[in-house]
Amino acid sequence: MNIYKQKRQWKTVLFLAAVIIVGVSLWYTNVLVHKIAQDERNKIQTWADAIRHRVALVNSSAKFFQQLREEERKRMELLVNATKRMVSDTTNQDLTFYSEIISNNTTIPVIITDGKGNINSTINVDFDTKAVKRLTPELRKEFSVYPPLVLNFYAGSVNYYYYKDSRLFTELRVMLNDLISSFFSEVVNNAASVPVVITDSTRTKLIDFGGSIDTTRLRDTAFFHQIIAAMASENDPIVINIADQGKRFIFYNDSYLLTQLRYYPYIQLAIIGIFLLVAYLLFSTARRAEQNQVWVGLAKETAHQLGTPLSSMMAWVDYLETKGVDKDTIFELQKDVSRLETITERFSKIGSGTSLKEENIVPLIYKSIGYLKTRTSPKVAIEISPSEDAHIIVPLNYQLFDWVIENLIKNAVDAMTGKGRLAINISDDKKFVTIDITDSGKGIPKNMFKTIFNPGYTSKQRGWGLGLSLSQRIIRDYHAGKIFVKSSSLGKGTTFRIILKK
Repeated sequence: MNIYKQKRQWKTVLFLAAVIIVGVSLWYTNVLVHKIAQDERNKIQTWADAIRHRVALVNSSAKFFQQLREEERKRMELLVNATKRMVSDTTNQDLTFYSEIISNNTTIPVIITDGKGNINSTINVDFDTKAVKRLTPELRKEFSVYPPLVLNFYAGSVNYYYYKDSRLFTELRVMLNDLISSFFSEVVNNAASVPVVITDSTRTKLIDFGGSIDTTRLRDTAFFHQIIAAMASENDPIVINIADQGKRFIFYNDSYLLTQLRYYPYIQLAIIGIFLLVAYLLFSTARRAEQNQVWVGLAKETAHQLGTPLSSMMAWVDYLETKGVDKDTIFELQKDVSRLETITERFSKIGSGTSLKEENIVPLIYKSIGYLKTRTSPKVAIEISPSEDAHIIVPLNYQLFDWVIENLIKNAVDAMTGKGRLAINISDDKKFVTIDITDSGKGIPKNMFKTIFNPGYTSKQRGWGLGLSLSQRIIRDYHAGKIFVKSSSLGKGTTFRIILKK
């Protein structure tokens, strides 16, 4: 008993030590992970701030280009007005001034036509003015980005001034588009490895994406809405307004590294738990195998040791018969010798391949109890249910099963100190047969329900503590059944239950 008490104490101590070690390890790991995660979060915040500054830069550039476009529009209107004034001014006082305004236009391409589309003159164009005399559909489309300015001359003559962005503005516009394009590229191909999704103002159209995102599923509308909703729940989207492109939403998530770090302590705990479980199972299996070897060796040696005196006793019984000893005495001696033969056979079967036979379990239990009754205190009342003529077939090895019944009955009688009531109830089900053995003894504490089946455990002054352990092995290993304490109350009694497969 002390060995199992010490075992439980050591298990408790080792468990607490393991909890402390794992707890400290997880705490320290969590501290490190938290620091790394904070650095990662700072990187993401720096990335988001950089995006906002780049947006401001892009919008400032776009605003500058818009102002430049408006200035060119004003310059074009000034050019038309100067031409109109130069034509209508009869005093010729400001002709030089108007002429300088017109000649200073060295950047804005202009085509001047009459009402019929005939080209009167051109300024800063890149096509052959001698070969092209009329405004072709291609030229009209190219120079119709802005509506043409109309100049009404005297006598109803009308000239149309077609113009487009200057070469300088066009080149700067290309630079702006490259800037916007590179901005989106830097957003989706970020150094912080942040998963990014860029949408339009309605949040329904995908503009671009980057980072560790399942690109094959991103085209699926349901998954697209799901992922931007998940991103929005973690970080507010960055809203940007880009000239000529409208509002854009930049949704982003924590980086893959930060996500890994967040779940790392739990993964570590799971790995440690699995390792401890596997180690425990391996050690338990090895210990059980070692115990089985000890059991088999002990059983074989016991059977061998019993064999010699048993043969001698059988010879002595035969000798006493020839000497005219009382027949009742001889009969009882033969019964004990037969019992010793059964015990020897029991031990010899431990560790050997044991065959099961279809047996009627009811008369077998009556037979086992009948033998024990004559060797038990008459103050113990034994009841068996159902009656002996009942028919319940179970695959059994009778010698081993009889050993189990004997151990349980002896333990019950000892628990009742030779006085009380013992009830054995056999119940039949479709798949199982249940045997309940109930005594009115001193009972078993609930925390010892499993311990009592451990080899060496005993509450008696004398005894090896092997009976219940052997019983469990016989039922579990040889009959594929179960034996356990069904219920027990201190001072009132205990019920052991055996379950056998039919």
